[in-house]
Amino acid sequence: MAHIRPFAGIHYAARPELDLSNVIAPPYDVLDVKEKAALQAKHPNNIVSVDLPWLPPKTVGPDDAYEKANLTLQAWLSAGILKRDTRPALYPYTQTYDHAGKTFHRRGFFALVRLSPFGKGEVVPHELTYASAIEDRLKLMRATGVQLSPIFGLFSDPTSEVTKALYAQVGRPQMDASMDGIRNQLWTVNDSGVISKVEDLMARKPIYIADGHHRYTTALQYQKEAEQKNGGPLPPEHPANYCLFSLVSMQDDGLLILPTHRLIGGLTNFDINKFKSLVATSFDIAETSYGENEVDDYVDGELAKQPPHTFGLYDGKAKKLYQLTLKNEEVLKPFEPQKSDAWRRLDVAILQRYLLDEVIAPNFTANKEVTKGYTAYADQIAPQVNGSKFQIALLLRSTPLHALEELGKHNEVMPQKSTFFYPKLATGMVINPLR
Repeated sequence: MAHIRPFAGIHYAARPELDLSNVIAPPYDVLDVKEKAALQAKHPNNIVSVDLPWLPPKTVGPDDAYEKANLTLQAWLSAGILKRDTRPALYPYTQTYDHAGKTFHRRGFFALVRLSPFGKGEVVPHELTYASAIEDRLKLMRATGVQLSPIFGLFSDPTSEVTKALYAQVGRPQMDASMDGIRNQLWTVNDSGVISKVEDLMARKPIYIADGHHRYTTALQYQKEAEQKNGGPLPPEHPANYCLFSLVSMQDDGLLILPTHRLIGGLTNFDINKFKSLVATSFDIAETSYGENEVDDYVDGELAKQPPHTFGLYDGKAKKLYQLTLKNEEVLKPFEPQKSDAWRRLDVAILQRYLLDEVIAPNFTANKEVTKGYTAYADQIAPQVNGSKFQIALLLRSTPLHALEELGKHNEVMPQKSTFFYPKLATGMVINPLR
């Protein structure tokens, strides 16, 4: 089971001239050139200058880009803009946000988690990783000697024992910053009794990676390199044996998973009647009354209320919205016989492996490659699916949390972009030093 520990983190200093809302940033992999520049324009010490030294994100830059990031980090530490705590601590972290007219409070905490290879049961993945994204993060970690962006981890805590222990005596937050309408608050807990209790509770639980698979794989590679330099296994408490996580209970009231809808382009001859005939043995299809300006109402309302294996299909040219209901739960068995039933019954697997790979791609592309786009925001679907770049959208319900646990039992991962945990974690709340 999971082994966590406190750490003496690096964070922005409390200075009158330093508005913390201007120095934190979204995760590096959601930013582009304009968005990076806008963050740097907000404040010269915005963490994005260190966390995203090369664009576009997930591509590998030259060595000097990462060396420059380290020079920036060291200059901020020397100037007292960033400071390192003198005592190890756990850091409770709350995000307050609005969605669909409701206010949510998601409570978790920053801690270090001992690395374990995927498949060993202690840290469980649910998505595949790609080499280029790992190499970029690895070069940054080597150059700076820190872990900047936390991994988003989930654990089961039905009676809120961990959360209650951490938040029982917190007072005024050490950091309080808002970004994109989301309030981020951070506390420091260095009480040895509380820390020991949380360590013991977490030792009974596996941790499921919600977001940050590339960062975790990067940490495993960094650990491997450290072992090679050491000539063998590292001492148990060596920093390279651990990775920075933000941990949230699966039962937390503020934990929200949005579906990631597929925007499909490259279709030259999509016809709904032909599509219906192709999937007739597996799906019932009905046209809805929702129009072009009501796609988000359908996704957030009607579709969200439907049972599992219900999908939406928006035809951008006809501006019509259809509802698809699966009637053959074994639809994927002929195509993926080696996968578990849990995997084959994932909505996102049915969409990707059957609707897209077996029906749409071979029948509506004139032998061209399918263009794929993704969005978790329902109000972006219709404006983007207008017949030019994208012709249709395949709409999903949220992937249930228990699916992560079920697939973990089989050491299986979901298709890419299966979950979108909202909101994203802020970068710059606390940093983990590795040396």
